[in-house]
Formats: sequence, structure tokens, C-alpha cells
Amino acid sequence: APELFDLNRESASVKSLYGLEADETRDFGTRCLIARRMLERDVRFIQIWSGAGGPKNNWDNHSNIHTELPWIARQVDQPITGFIKDLKSTGLLDDTLVIWTTEFGRMPFTQGTSGRDHNGGTFVSWLAGGGIRPGTRIGQSDPWGWKTESPIWCYDLHATMLHLLGIDHERLTYRHNGLDRRLTDVHGHVLKSILA
Repeated sequence: APELFDLNRESASVKSLYGLEADETRDFGTRCLIARRMLERDVRFIQIWSGAGGPKNNWDNHSNIHTELPWIARQVDQPITGFIKDLKSTGLLDDTLVIWTTEFGRMPFTQGTSGRDHNGGTFVSWLAGGGIRPGTRIGQSDPWGWKTESPIWCYDLHATMLHLLGIDHERLTYRHNGLDRRLTDVHGHVLKSILA
């Protein structure tokens, strides 16, 4: 597997597509390019993680959001765009489900030193490839970005991902303390409107 991590085999245009020539995008771009190389070798589940900056320079913008958020967004924008374009041009996107998500959003008002606190009432996820209809949007926040007007739950996202992987989420049920439990709880349903 050492050749998997040998990015010298990649062309200059591919390295440029992922932002490997710039200090700001090199780290996340490298992660995205290695993920593409893993997909080419039939690795089925890959996580690309962003935000390992410690107490600063990450997505957890409790302070200085006006400088930290644009900085980390620039780190990922070109590489993730390059990743999607590359997968599409090679046909890998047809069989690859790309999920960009977080566990919560940010409050619509400042906190402390010009930051934002956690907001469990709304957050953004996007999906591409592997059975997703391009350009489809569902769910919406209120004008303040505080709560959702038409909620889509994590259970729904999980049910949809499992469906796209060929797994019936309702069959993943187990008995625990006298209750039938499953990953999608009793609320999850497949978001059919986003399926291709």
C-alpha cells in the first residue's frame, strides 16, 4: 500500500486541482487526493476530516469567527471542489456518495469575543454523487438561522445514506430494554426527493 500515498505519481494538473501547491490548501487537498486514490483501490468507507487546528483555527468558532471561519473555509474550498470534479471526470462519482456534514450549526448572534455558540436547531449538510439528484435542496432555516422551518432530522439523513448503500434501515432493529431500537430511531425516513 505504500504507493497509495506516493503523490509524486500524480500529474501537476491534478495536484493543482486539489490545491497542493499552496500552503493554505495543501493539507486538506492531500487528504482529498489520498481519498480519491483509496477509492480507485476499492476502499469502501473513507472519512476526510477537517479542523485539527487545536483550540484555534478550526470549525469551533467560539471566538474570532470573522477571521477564523474564512481562513478554514479557504483551506477546504478548492480541495473539496477538486475532489468532486476529479471523481466526476473519472466516473467515480457515480458510485461514490460524498457527504459533507457537521453535528450542529452556529447561533445567529455573537458570543464572547465575536464568536458563535453551538446551535442544535439548524445546520447544513450536502451530499453529492452515488444516487443523489444534483442541485436539490430540502429544509430551510427561519430568517434568523435559529431554527428550521421544515426540519430534516439526522435520522432522515442516516436512513437516506443507508438506503443509498443498499441497506434497509428498518431492518437494522435490535431489542434493548424491552424496546425495538435502530440507528434511525422510529422517526427516520428516506429523503426520496433528493434521490436521482
